[in-house]
Amino acid sequence: MCGIAGEFRFDQQPADLGAVERITHSLAPRGPDAWGFHSQGPIAFGHRRLKIMDLSDCSAQPMVDGQLGLALAFNGAIYNYPELRKELEALGYSFYSEGDTEVLLKGYHAWGEAMLPKLNGMFAFAVWERDNQRLFIARDRLGVKPLYLSRTGQRLRFASTLPALLKGGDIDPMLDPVGLNHYLNFHAVVPAPRTLLANVQKLPAATWLRIEADGTTEEKVWWTLPYGPTAEESTLNLEGWVDRVLESTREAVAIRQRAAVDVGVLLSGGVDSSLLVGLLREAGVDNLLTFSIGFDDAGGERGNEFEYSDLIAKHYGTQHHQLRIAEHEIIEQLPAAFRAMSEPMVSHDCIAFYLLSREVARHCKVVQSGQGADELFAGYHWYPQVDGASDPYAAYREAFFDRDYADYADTVQPKWRLDHDAAGDFVREHFAMPGANAAVDKALRLDSTVMLVEDPVKRVDNMTMAWGLEARTPFLDYRLVELSARVPGQFKLPNGGKHVLKEAARRVIPSEVIDRKKGYFPVPGLKHLEGATLGWVRDLLLDGSQDRGLFNPARVEALLANPTGQLTPLRGSKLWQLAALNLWLSEQGI
Repeated sequence: MCGIAGEFRFDQQPADLGAVERITHSLAPRGPDAWGFHSQGPIAFGHRRLKIMDLSDCSAQPMVDGQLGLALAFNGAIYNYPELRKELEALGYSFYSEGDTEVLLKGYHAWGEAMLPKLNGMFAFAVWERDNQRLFIARDRLGVKPLYLSRTGQRLRFASTLPALLKGGDIDPMLDPVGLNHYLNFHAVVPAPRTLLANVQKLPAATWLRIEADGTTEEKVWWTLPYGPTAEESTLNLEGWVDRVLESTREAVAIRQRAAVDVGVLLSGGVDSSLLVGLLREAGVDNLLTFSIGFDDAGGERGNEFEYSDLIAKHYGTQHHQLRIAEHEIIEQLPAAFRAMSEPMVSHDCIAFYLLSREVARHCKVVQSGQGADELFAGYHWYPQVDGASDPYAAYREAFFDRDYADYADTVQPKWRLDHDAAGDFVREHFAMPGANAAVDKALRLDSTVMLVEDPVKRVDNMTMAWGLEARTPFLDYRLVELSARVPGQFKLPNGGKHVLKEAARRVIPSEVIDRKKGYFPVPGLKHLEGATLGWVRDLLLDGSQDRGLFNPARVEALLANPTGQLTPLRGSKLWQLAALNLWLSEQGI
């Protein structure tokens, strides 16, 4: 797990190593253990390293193999690297290191882009082909590892985070009105390749990009997620699907234990994280570290779920760490959390993950986390609404979108206002794509391949890596993801959603955490915006020195006058959404 950066010139000039150095060193929190650079004519790579798989310097990066004519900068973890290494050794390759980096480099030499479907893991990497003067970059199936791009007529730059990319200079941080439309409507989700900035893009998940010496580019989506059971699976009953889901989850958890350091678990007390703990103990992991977080109550809403996380910790005898955060610390730490965001995110979970990661990083360098289960197994409340709707798109939009077009148009000032519903058009077109016939599958596909990538997955990566902590997400193992897409909705939707996963969990963990009301990482103070937090938000939005001409002042005043009365369909604060964007822009110096 690391941070990567690079530049490739198309104009016969040497790469700007100084820019790559600035970008790379701003990624220091992602890789506090070591750093390195490689520069050769038009290419320059930078790398910050977090030592996980191989603790020796043999796996240092950028990794250069002069005999093969390849150089590699890699961020991520390839869990099945021992099996791939055996395949490569059978082909005649020899190895001097014990980690996954060298396997990736030599796997690319052996198989080229055909290597990608062989990989089980999370990754974003760049390979320089010296003899062909060609750059190849790729991203994992679910976009767990990020990769941001900036391209001009003279060069391509890339980095693991958007703020780091800006440190290289030569980028106009102008806002993209379409990205702003998505942010305000689609619950802060800005689908790739767009970002909130017009001159910065991100490589979409499951996509590779090949750039030739003259700047000619070839791009390809290398993995898709089809929905619906195979012919062999069409007669399976619930028990048959439960067997498959449990076994696949068990394998996903086990393979993510591969590391040269201890692995803990972020334990919310919900089904997903509790199942991870149960399966790890089932696999014989002793002295398991678990971590939970809680906040002050606000608006009559409880700010912790320690009742359930404590139950699981006690049941399995884990080394449990409980973190309690007061309101004043949320306000104090919010700017730092927003500095760590590659893109602004409105989910209250961000501050929870940021502060929890700070605590976890004091005890271990790797944790497993339960992200993805809701998007894969229909755990959210809108899936039944979509399933039974005559117009699935309209039902999804009504349940998930933060604003309708009229509200959006009233929120932004005229120069930023689009004359069409860009975010709505995107979702409508996604629903119309082939590969998912059932209405609920259309919503699940959108959430699994777009929303999950641009919100929960990004949130976990950004907030954990801000403290040099690697988060592994077993539910995003591609084999489990593909299996989940084949499970019919009738086995997911009952029992408040995630029915087949809950029944699988029932064979492993106590029923008390399965039959409880659905929970999440609550931060009531940011949802209800009262007291000192409301005052802080007011100052942030009314500070004349931070006025970028984005929002209609009358609309801002109306939200401030009634902060708890204008919530989104997801029960989020429209006022907080504006403040979060302002805070992110300020912290990035935009």
